[in-house]
Amino acid sequence: MKIAVLYGGYSPERDVSASSGTGVAAALRQRGHRVALVDLFLGVEALPADVDALFTAEDKDERQSVREQEPDMEALRRLRPGRALVGPGVLEICQHADIAFLALHGGNGENGQLQACLDMFGIPYTGSGYLGSALAMDKELSKELFRAAGILTPAGVTLRRGESISGIALPCVVKPCSGGSSVGTAIVERPEQLQAALDAAFECDERVLVEEYIRGRELTAGILNGKAMPVVEIIPKEGFYDYKNKYQAGFTVELCPAPLDEETTRRVQQVAEAAFAALKLQSYGRADILMDGEGRLYCLEVNTLPGMTPTSLIPQMAAEMGMDYGELCEKLIEYSMEKYQ
Repeated sequence: MKIAVLYGGYSPERDVSASSGTGVAAALRQRGHRVALVDLFLGVEALPADVDALFTAEDKDERQSVREQEPDMEALRRLRPGRALVGPGVLEICQHADIAFLALHGGNGENGQLQACLDMFGIPYTGSGYLGSALAMDKELSKELFRAAGILTPAGVTLRRGESISGIALPCVVKPCSGGSSVGTAIVERPEQLQAALDAAFECDERVLVEEYIRGRELTAGILNGKAMPVVEIIPKEGFYDYKNKYQAGFTVELCPAPLDEETTRRVQQVAEAAFAALKLQSYGRADILMDGEGRLYCLEVNTLPGMTPTSLIPQMAAEMGMDYGELCEKLIEYSMEKYQ
């Protein structure tokens, strides 16, 4: 197949995407596919006369790792001024591909905007469509849909910029309403910490979710073609599962499969599948779930384009199922193509 792997983009999760995208491109080339690796935001300034020449089967050493700190968004914007979030040549390259593999995280990569754009150009792509992507990216809407489907989720209130809040029980979690990789997220334990947490979250989004803190075990389960994958338990060595602990090797213990009895494992998987269905998602995703001391399961969110970095969770779940990284990449393409049949 000819596959355009889209990565990067204009997002605080750009480095995560670069690690995912370069890994996916290498794996697909190793399995005999012709791949064009394209930065969604920067694009290709001068396309060759033969665009197909950008698709190569030769494995290149392009792999990138995730730095400890999120990228400087102002510096990134200076690389290509203007309002467009899709770089030059990107759509033209995708039109020459059999499918676009979306190795994107956060922002315009996951919120449905890109998916709608690709739909308009008749370009097949991996993952969910524009509607499910938009619903899942918006944590406020996700929580409403979870409740409507009978899925437990932590109580929370959404603030718009300029609105004030009082009477919040502590500890609480403050996070951008649309975003991922825990960028802009903080656990607030003392009243004097709240305003700084709100300010940091508002730097990422115009709406901020202040959410009940659930003390318990952190679990996650991938969903592949509607069916749950093995459950993983996440145990950060320090603090919570923030940006650094997610992507820096050795900062978090990830147990796959999670040390749960069979009944509890299946309950977690059922919540993951139900949340995936409630958000109208397709192909694949990953649900993040907390289990409190009494065994109650709270769904936090579903990631529509979960990470494919060396430390990411979906590849670990696939390995537990006997599926290597390259085979996983091909399965994501196979299941995504079913949207177009």
